[in-house]
Amino acid sequence: MESDPRVLVVAATDDRTGPLCQGLDALGWRTVTARSIPAAVAALRDLSLEAAVVEAEGLAEDAVARLREAALPRRLPVILIGGNDRSDADLTMRDAPHPAQAAMRLEQLYRAAIAQEEFNLRQATFAARGIVLKTDIETATPPRILAAGAADRRFLALSNALTARGAEVVAAPTPYTAFDYLHESAFDAAVLWGGEDHAPALSIASGMKRNTRLYHIPLVLYLRGTSEINLSELYNRGLADVATAETSEDETAERVMGLARTHRRDQAVRRALDGVRASGLMDPSTGLFTPELFAAHLAKLTLGAKARKRPLSACVLRVAETEAVRHARAGGWLDRAMPQIGAMVSRLVRVEDTAARLAPEVFALALPATPGPAARLAAERIAAVIGCTAFDAGPDRSPFVVEFDVGVAELGSEEGPAALLERASTDLARRPDA
Repeated sequence: MESDPRVLVVAATDDRTGPLCQGLDALGWRTVTARSIPAAVAALRDLSLEAAVVEAEGLAEDAVARLREAALPRRLPVILIGGNDRSDADLTMRDAPHPAQAAMRLEQLYRAAIAQEEFNLRQATFAARGIVLKTDIETATPPRILAAGAADRRFLALSNALTARGAEVVAAPTPYTAFDYLHESAFDAAVLWGGEDHAPALSIASGMKRNTRLYHIPLVLYLRGTSEINLSELYNRGLADVATAETSEDETAERVMGLARTHRRDQAVRRALDGVRASGLMDPSTGLFTPELFAAHLAKLTLGAKARKRPLSACVLRVAETEAVRHARAGGWLDRAMPQIGAMVSRLVRVEDTAARLAPEVFALALPATPGPAARLAAERIAAVIGCTAFDAGPDRSPFVVEFDVGVAELGSEEGPAALLERASTDLARRPDA
């Protein structure tokens, strides 16, 4: 059985977008093509499409606005192929991208749209309790970009292009200096120079994806020349974008700046939530939602998911009963570790996901626009990263690690928030390893 289409492609012919559609279909981003804007508007009204890829040739000035209006109440990300940069598109690309690159950028733009919808819901949740949730998204400080790799003419040209767009570029010639800079100060994005040997760049990417503080910084690999390395493999390593040798410095700089702006917005949302820790609505030791606040917000998420015809999943993570955990609990060391564990959960979830502490050793996640299987992968990834951290068990014992039992449920068409969370808890109890 074929899945529903996810991407609307608007193009008069298949000359430029045909191979892209085939590649996206193979990667799970099933496409549907419209030959005109009226046909595209009709498709958006009938189908729950997540994004649009539009060929710029012959496009009317109001075309993108018409597409966005037709998708309401969903926010519609738009990628424009060909033509000049347009402020009404989320991303403009000179040529049709590699399907793996397009899939990654579609995922990023889609999650950014979900994040904005989610933040609007959070503002409503807090406003109902007398708290105004504000962000400082617009800031006087320029985006900070780490440029990691040995100096090269094209890499220097990219740094200059970023500087010309208002970024502060910090050069790090080796992985060691890159991590020194990353640990000393905050960055909005990192560009990794893929010279003749990709190993240094990939080692930086790997190290950042194992660090909870650096986990969400977008990474861009800038290839020096025509490379035989598999682009799909690169995206699976956690890279946000890959610029090939044929990509101009100006286009690469625009893509890096777009990622940096998105990351800065996400960080502003996290800071806004941190700012209300002392309000009594948040768990003060972890920065997570309290059970009461989570229940109220999950109700809003449920209504929003149904109105926008998007999936919604809930996850429950419970500290697993292992021998090490039992000893740590008996000595009081588990209680000491739980605030740090909760703070790690808070940092590892995507900005659009809501995390709560339901009980001393139980956490819950609400993942908007996420089907059940993807929600399980996200929860298990969080559990795996936390499982790499050792916690103090006292002077006479080795440090202990924490494993989690994970339960997941996806919202049903006639289901409410309480039933959704109950099913996630039931799934946790029924799993053979729980």
